[in-house]
Amino acid sequence: MTTTPPITLDDVCDAAARLDGVAHRTPVLRSGTLDRLVAAEVFLKCENFQRAGAFKFRGAYNAVACLPRERLARGVVAYSSGNHAQAVALAARELGTTAVILMPEDAPRSKLAATAGYGAEIVTYDRYTGDRAALGAALAAERGMTLIPPYDHPHVMAGQGTTALELLHDAGQLDMLVVPVGGGGLMAGCATAATGLHQGIRMVGVEPLAGDDTARSLAAGHRVTIDVPRTIADGQALPTPGELTFGVNQRLVDAIALVTDEEIRQAMRFAFEYLKITVEPSGASGLAALLAGRVADLPRRVGVVISGGNIDARRFAELCGG
Repeated sequence: MTTTPPITLDDVCDAAARLDGVAHRTPVLRSGTLDRLVAAEVFLKCENFQRAGAFKFRGAYNAVACLPRERLARGVVAYSSGNHAQAVALAARELGTTAVILMPEDAPRSKLAATAGYGAEIVTYDRYTGDRAALGAALAAERGMTLIPPYDHPHVMAGQGTTALELLHDAGQLDMLVVPVGGGGLMAGCATAATGLHQGIRMVGVEPLAGDDTARSLAAGHRVTIDVPRTIADGQALPTPGELTFGVNQRLVDAIALVTDEEIRQAMRFAFEYLKITVEPSGASGLAALLAGRVADLPRRVGVVISGGNIDARRFAELCGG
């Protein structure tokens, strides 16, 4: 029996139409120094310049915009370590509704402040003892609002896939696309778009070594759960991949590269010194994989998604100073 995929290239194109004039068309940067270091032509899709500072705005806006009018009016709930929180808060404000956001109590201060700044109500929880999905569902039911998941939702995945749609339009055909993987929504959307446009493209995901739940799940052939990861890449600190996202990624992803926290730090420094951009740890993991030589058989033309830049100055200095 053939399983119908949760999203298609047409869904990503529909999301692109909704996002047109709302989301930023983020730049694709090149670096001669980077090309020489990795012996490839690298095209960096810089979602750190996206609204709310990360790719998450694409999926959040698309999902909220797809709600029927009566559900939109009642408001939305989201749970997130930070970037999806900001994205849903901003999307709700843009679409004239309210947002309640469940965030871990140890989330970066910059992300807590930014989320509140977009007008959302924040409720905190302990990420090491609380089940955020269950807490979010209970909160949505209590308030009569709609839950917008951070990755495991077709409209969210389709919105994230517009990242690859733009990159391939601006950079031309690529041999490989390297994408950070947390819950898997960005990868699922990008893989759907990229392989739909260019069937021969290789899709490589990147996870922190301490948070290799997708790598383990792909190796096992089913979703596995690990201990909640302790890594500087807080946006990728998840114990298990999403159910819908894993199904897509199991079908379309060719490999997962693993990077250490130190390799992520080095990539953040490289981006700051040579590209003149500030990238958060999760956002730098794809670049880290290239710089550390973690991607096997690197082809000639490689795209890398820089997924976000939400990090405050103090935290950046702690990680990259010296």
